[in-house]
Amino acid sequence: MSENQDFTDSLQDSKASYVLSNVAEVVERILTFIPTKSLLRIASVCRLWRNCARRVLRTQQQLSWVSACGPSTTEVHALCSVLAEEVEKVFLLPKTVLTMVDCEAFNGQAYSYEQNKAKKSRHSPDTVEELNLLFPKGCDIMGIATPGIVLTPSGSCSSPPQEYQEGEAGFAIMFPNTEGVHIKPFHFCKKTITPTALKEAGLVDNPELRVILLFFYEAYKSGGARFLSQILGPLGKSKALIAGGLVESVFSPPRHCCSQGAYGVVGLALSGPKVQGASVLLDQDISTPKAAEATIRRLKAAKIPEKNTLGFMFACVGRGQNFYNNQANVEADAFHKVFPNTPLFGLFGNGEIGCDRIIKDDYTLCDTEMDSLQHEYTTVMTLVHLG
Repeated sequence: MSENQDFTDSLQDSKASYVLSNVAEVVERILTFIPTKSLLRIASVCRLWRNCARRVLRTQQQLSWVSACGPSTTEVHALCSVLAEEVEKVFLLPKTVLTMVDCEAFNGQAYSYEQNKAKKSRHSPDTVEELNLLFPKGCDIMGIATPGIVLTPSGSCSSPPQEYQEGEAGFAIMFPNTEGVHIKPFHFCKKTITPTALKEAGLVDNPELRVILLFFYEAYKSGGARFLSQILGPLGKSKALIAGGLVESVFSPPRHCCSQGAYGVVGLALSGPKVQGASVLLDQDISTPKAAEATIRRLKAAKIPEKNTLGFMFACVGRGQNFYNNQANVEADAFHKVFPNTPLFGLFGNGEIGCDRIIKDDYTLCDTEMDSLQHEYTTVMTLVHLG
């Protein structure tokens, strides 16, 4: 009886080995359940598995994210402590990563807390090098530190977003290489801003440009306001949606062209026929939950598809709980009520960039408040669809 059982088991193992070595359809189906980092390792097993893995990778077009809120139980920021583990679980090959963390708990020079002098700080040689260890070679990483964070918890698009004006929080959005979508990071300081540089970044004379997300750092320094206008002037003439804010600092990409503490701007230029965007401005008169929801509901007019769409909230540090008579999470809750299956991310900063812009199906622009893209005590609420 034992010999028959051994023979049966051997036969089954032989059949399974044959299928996994020769039947591409079965292998490919199995590989769809494997996270991307593991998939890349599996691809080295044999030629069949490598070809199947490549086909699976091409189908992974859904963006993903990792978010965290503190306090951290380790010496590193809450986001940094979970990022390495969570990246192992995602089902996409990141091409671009947008990371935001609160500036109070995060030390922009390295992955570490600001430590007590009596305790030796855990400093890495370079924050970008730490990030590069987590993401594929050639992945563009943008890291921003800002006074407050807006995030959707990891795991589900329908999870209620949260506003963190205080405390430790951060997120990393991972964008795959998607057909019909081109995401190009840019960075300018007073030494590198020229009309040619703007054109090379795809920010001017680009008929396929749809959305510009931009973040100014050290804007309060002397000359910062003039530099900001120098950037927004040509961008405001385009038909692209423009949204962003004034942040505390940028820790990725590294800045080789200007000195530490100098002002500048970083951002993402989103181009391509599959990119759509819309935004509304919650100005100082919007001071109740009902008014906030009514304003956000106007984004519905853009008729942007739900799948592969992100919400971005760029708010003034003067809004939030204190602005709404001690009611917490008002604007994030209002967004979630109107768009229950769209994740929301963003920041509380020192100034907001954007206006009312809704791009129709033919990409003509409906806009108001075009006289100014710069605001205070407002919130710019934005939808971005990526195919």
